Amino acid sequence: MMNIRTTIGRIIELMVVLLFLLAIWYHQLLGYGWMQLRGQLSIVWNARSVDEVLADPTTPDSVKAQLTYIHAVRRFAIDSLGLRDTRNYTTYYDQHGQPLLWVLTASEVFRIRPYQWKFPVVGTVSYKGFFRKEVGEREARLLEESGFDIDYGEVGAWSTLGWFRDPILSGMLRRGQGRLAELIIHEMTHATLYVPGEVDFNENLASFIGEEGAKRFLNAHFGAEAPETIRYLDFLHDYNALARHLVRGTEWLDSVYQTREFYKWGIAEKQLLKRDMIDSVLSALDTVTVHDTLRAKRRFSGTRPNNAYFLNYIRYDAMKDSLDRVFRMQFGSDFAAFLDFQRERYAVQ
Repeated sequence: MMNIRTTIGRIIELMVVLLFLLAIWYHQLLGYGWMQLRGQLSIVWNARSVDEVLADPTTPDSVKAQLTYIHAVRRFAIDSLGLRDTRNYTTYYDQHGQPLLWVLTASEVFRIRPYQWKFPVVGTVSYKGFFRKEVGEREARLLEESGFDIDYGEVGAWSTLGWFRDPILSGMLRRGQGRLAELIIHEMTHATLYVPGEVDFNENLASFIGEEGAKRFLNAHFGAEAPETIRYLDFLHDYNALARHLVRGTEWLDSVYQTREFYKWGIAEKQLLKRDMIDSVLSALDTVTVHDTLRAKRRFSGTRPNNAYFLNYIRYDAMKDSLDRVFRMQFGSDFAAFLDFQRERYAVQ
C-alpha cells in the first residue's frame, strides 16, 4: 500500500513540476490568452439580449431599426445562404463610443511575408488582436525594433468561432445598410467554416461570401433598383477595383524583392527602391476607374503604406476572384454545394 501511495505521490509531484515548467515556457502565451479571455468575457457578460434592447423604451428608434435589420440579415444568411445557425448577433453591446479591439500585422521588411503567431485550436495566424491598445503598441514596437514592417489599428468586429456568443457592437450600427449586411455575413461565415492555420483562405472566403451574400440580401430586402442596393454596389465596385490594383502591386513588389539584383544591394539602396516602388503603386491608382474618386484619394492621404499594410489585401482580397469563378462555374452559384465542397476539401466539419 505504501509503495502504491508513494508511486501516486511521485506521479502527482511530476505532473505539478511539468505543469510549472509548461507555465514558464508558455508564460507569454498564457498571459496573452488570459488577457484576451478577460476582454472577451467582459463584453459577453455586459451584452444585453436584443429582445430586451428592443423592448426598452429608452432605446433610440435608430438603434431599434438597425437591430431589426441585423435580425433580417442573420435570418437570410441562415435560411438562404446556408450559414450556421448560432446564437451570434442575438445580443447587443454598447461601446459608448469607445474602441474595443486592435489588430497587429507584421511583415518582413524586404519580403511580403507575414510574421506568424501560433495559438491552440486556430493554429498559425498572421495577425494578433488586443483588447488593450497599449499592450499591442508595445508588441508592435518590439517587432519594429526587430526589423519588421508593422500595421496596427482598430477593428470593428471579430469572430470567436462559436466559443462565445458574438454580440452586435454599437459601432457596427454606423455602417450603411450594405456594408452592415456584408459585415454580419462575413463574421457568420467564420462561425460556419474555419480552417485552422489557413488565415488567407478563411478571410478571403468570408470576404467573398460576405460581399455576394450582401448583394443577394439587398436585392431580396430592398429590391435591385433601390438606393440602398445601388449605393452598396457602387461602393463594392470601387473597393474591389482598388483592391485588385493593390493585390497586383503587392505581387509586383514581392517579385522585385526576390530578384538576385535586389538581394545584392545594400540596406539603404533597398529602402530607397522600396519607397519608390510603393509610390509607383500608389500613383497608378489614378488609372483605376471608380465612382467615388475622393474616397479613393483619402485612403492614402498623408501616409505611405508598408509591406504589412499590403498584406491585408492578400489576406482579404487576393483569392476572391478565383473563389467567385469556382462558385459560379463549378457550383452554379449554389452556396450550400460550394460550402460543402470547401468543407470536404479541407476536411472540416
